[in-house]
Amino acid sequence: MSDPQDNQPSGYVPPKVWEQKKVYGGAFGSSNQPVSGPRFEKELPVGKHPLQLYSQGTPNGQKITIMLEELLAAGHSGAEYDAWLIDIFKGDQFGSGFTAVNPNSKIPALVDHSADPVTNVFESGSILVYLAEKFGTFLPTEKRARTETFNWLMWQMGTAPFVGGGLGHFYAYAPFKIEYAIDRYAMEVKRQLHVLDTHLARHEFLAGDQYSIADMAVWP
Repeated sequence: MSDPQDNQPSGYVPPKVWEQKKVYGGAFGSSNQPVSGPRFEKELPVGKHPLQLYSQGTPNGQKITIMLEELLAAGHSGAEYDAWLIDIFKGDQFGSGFTAVNPNSKIPALVDHSADPVTNVFESGSILVYLAEKFGTFLPTEKRARTETFNWLMWQMGTAPFVGGGLGHFYAYAPFKIEYAIDRYAMEVKRQLHVLDTHLARHEFLAGDQYSIADMAVWP
């Protein structure tokens, strides 16, 4: 068992009921708050195309751009879109316009102006499924292949907090380095990547022989 003096800060004991008492530094220190909702008024821009994407070029944000570009490359009319930058390092995700689309203040978010009524879609997995069903592609209809696609799509949703929220945060963005946190998340990330490598050693695509939204989610 580790010595309590190894804690950062030294001697720290977690409270029975947590309350925010300080604001930490780091890339996201000032933006972390225990409540949701808009923090300032800012309308979202709207372009001329049916689909409006509000995102950033993070691994999570890239998934939807990949899907939209694949739809356009496959000749699907109606997949034209405008892409607008939501700079999460500047706190754009807490503007009133964005939180009206995604109350969780996370990128990416999509607004479908061709739907009746206009439809807001958030969470990358939900957006991928929405677009796949809207255009009838990249999501198998055969039951087993469809299930396999959802298996790996949900696997990606579950592993992302370890890769980005865990290892990425404590390794790159935290205001100070905590060996235990980095080791904990690095170990789990390596295990998850071994799960992926083992599967892809036997399959061309995640859902077997069909390129799908699961591949688009996992690749970035």
